[in-house]
Amino acid sequence: MTTTDYLIHLVLSVILIVGGYQFYFWCQRNSPVAPREFKLALDERLPYCPSWVWIYSFLYYPLIVCVNLVTSSAREFTHVATSYLVLLSLQMACFLAFPVATPEHWRHYNQRRTLAERFLALVQKFDARSNSFPSMHVSVAMLTALHLAPHAGPAAFAFPVLIALSCIFTKQHYVIDLPAGALLGWGTYRACTRLLLS
Repeated sequence: MTTTDYLIHLVLSVILIVGGYQFYFWCQRNSPVAPREFKLALDERLPYCPSWVWIYSFLYYPLIVCVNLVTSSAREFTHVATSYLVLLSLQMACFLAFPVATPEHWRHYNQRRTLAERFLALVQKFDARSNSFPSMHVSVAMLTALHLAPHAGPAAFAFPVLIALSCIFTKQHYVIDLPAGALLGWGTYRACTRLLLS
């Protein structure tokens, strides 16, 4: 592919990410039933470490966009983009059919004392407590890692691990959201690879 091809794919990726999140926010505003909460003792024992917000936000999006660097054709880009759109559709179905929210008191841990806490407060201003299960961050990170693994090897899976840790230490997710998100991302990758590349 030419440099122009890569630039076009990059622009399309940004448009898909920004556009996709509008559906995520739509689910938060249009839940058919009141979200439930998971009351798990393990979640309350885990520490609140707001500095993980830098991983949660600033590692997340650049690595998703990096998938463009390893796509070798327009057909492969279409396959990758389709897998993310399928994942988004499955996430929306989960959020609408089984809405889950994190506890209100977790938001009060943020005292806005440090730069990390102030940035996390900005994230939380736009991102409501709902759409918790399964973790969209982890599912997208797992799907991304699976697309990167043929080129980066096992090191690609450090990405979903770090994102999962950032989800619990910023109190944005329950622990149970993380394996559910990873499984959804893995299942989407397997299904799309089988259907689109067969």
